[in-house]
Amino acid sequence: MESNTFTWSFFEDLESNTKIFKRLKEAIKLREKHMKEFNEYCDDDIFDFTYDAGLFIPKMKNYKPITIKEFINDGNIILNTVYHKPTISFCYRRLEYLKHNFLMYKNIMTAREKVDQRKNSKKDFYKIVKVDTHIHHSAAMNSKHLLKFIKYKLKNEGDDIVHEKGGEEYRLKDIFKQLNISLDEIRIENIDTHAHTDSYHRFDQFITKFSPYGENVLREIFLKYDNYSKGKYLCELTKQLFKNFEETKYQYYELRISVYGYSKGEWNTLSNWIINNKLLNKHVRWIIQFPRLYHVHKKAKKVENFGEMIQNFFKPLFDVTLDSNKDPNLAKLLQEIGSFDTVDDESLREIKLLEYSPPDQWDFPDNPPYFYYIYYFYYNIKSLNVLRKAKGLNTFSFRPHCGEIGDIDHLVYGFLTSKGISHGIQLRKSFTLQYLYYLTQIGIYMSPLSNNTLFLKINKSPFYDFFLIGLSISLSTDDPLQFHYFKDPLMEEYCVCSQMWKLSSCDQCELARNSVMHSDFSEEQKLKWIGSTEKNEIAKTNVSDYRIFYRENMLKEEQNYILKKNDETK
Repeated sequence: MESNTFTWSFFEDLESNTKIFKRLKEAIKLREKHMKEFNEYCDDDIFDFTYDAGLFIPKMKNYKPITIKEFINDGNIILNTVYHKPTISFCYRRLEYLKHNFLMYKNIMTAREKVDQRKNSKKDFYKIVKVDTHIHHSAAMNSKHLLKFIKYKLKNEGDDIVHEKGGEEYRLKDIFKQLNISLDEIRIENIDTHAHTDSYHRFDQFITKFSPYGENVLREIFLKYDNYSKGKYLCELTKQLFKNFEETKYQYYELRISVYGYSKGEWNTLSNWIINNKLLNKHVRWIIQFPRLYHVHKKAKKVENFGEMIQNFFKPLFDVTLDSNKDPNLAKLLQEIGSFDTVDDESLREIKLLEYSPPDQWDFPDNPPYFYYIYYFYYNIKSLNVLRKAKGLNTFSFRPHCGEIGDIDHLVYGFLTSKGISHGIQLRKSFTLQYLYYLTQIGIYMSPLSNNTLFLKINKSPFYDFFLIGLSISLSTDDPLQFHYFKDPLMEEYCVCSQMWKLSSCDQCELARNSVMHSDFSEEQKLKWIGSTEKNEIAKTNVSDYRIFYRENMLKEEQNYILKKNDETK
């Protein structure tokens, strides 16, 4: 130690760490390779595409997407690093260093942060913008809201024709009569949409909570947009939600809505429902989620192979990008969409094969593994972005559900492809991936109340450790219908976490600032809400400049340390 300045990093300057630095830098370079935008290929005359082996490919010179074989190989390289014992030990030490460094910072600087906030900001936690970065549209209302809506409709509009089966039409009151449910029996306890102890590690049980009284017909009538009444009730519920959103003034929401890929007409149905019913709102950004349910649709004989699902999902998007007149409503909806997501139970067993058939040949009943979905959706989104950018249209990010449960390799493929991920609690099981997610500042949209009910008790949540370390996390609600009790579920999430982990005002405001940066709202809106993302504007964020200075310097120190040491060993 020749320097006069003391740093714990001196103790990592060992010859044996040389390979560790190389491994970590290689992982970061692989992410950069897959995340690279194709700016150099965006010529104005590129307005056509081809389809081959599950991929839509823009017709352009020298453009070839990374193959699935290379994608798997890159994932395996990172997995080898994840399971490399010396790297695990090194990353653990760095994470502990970051965690305890922040605790020391808080001990010294909390009082100064308060003074800084009072002196330089007229905001408080309630008057800064917060974005719910992970909330599912069909479960965005709480159970009491849905209960009151159902009771009102049954009492006042019971003669509405809402269902058809076998050529026979049914009124709303006929449905409830068949189910033997009277108006007086519609109570919170009976509607059974809250996820309680019976849902812990039982995703199959949890799914039934989306259906009032456990009846699929009620879910179809009240919570679907592609039903007999053309989504009339869900439209009314959505407008009531919008009114609640507007009343909060400082809260914004990224609503996730499903397109399943089992039909060519799904996009048309969804876009007509949203646009014709005027379901666009300044407080809302739409996110499209693709449920990983190929095996279900195959069993129901809705699709022949996985490639058919990909074509059903993506071809309408490519067609309308080239010619908006083919579906004007879809073209308009795409301007309101920020990103795409894949979602389903990550704990399901995945088939392991030495070689994987291309999507058009995947016609067997087994569901493709997680990485297979990730590859074909991510690279089709990238191709779509190339065309849209060439035409001056908005582009999309990829923000999948990842690391809620299941194999650790899900987080590896999320690392290679994602702007941000929902949940990410499995990162607690891998110090190496945790450190890589920190170095690259991938957004993690955490929902401790959801996790508490489904997979991880809140006292074991890694939320606070992630926050101390400096991972880029924000709070979200996931499914208020199942997990929350009050009219403002996002504030409920903040309140519980603040009480659980004694979060200060500056902590809360930092999480809120992160949520804005994680979101896909426009850059103009972000500039208005928090100012430049390159620097802190305390007057808008109410986050102390001391806090941002600390976070940025610790991150730069770690990034420079890994990259510098790797360069020195060349």
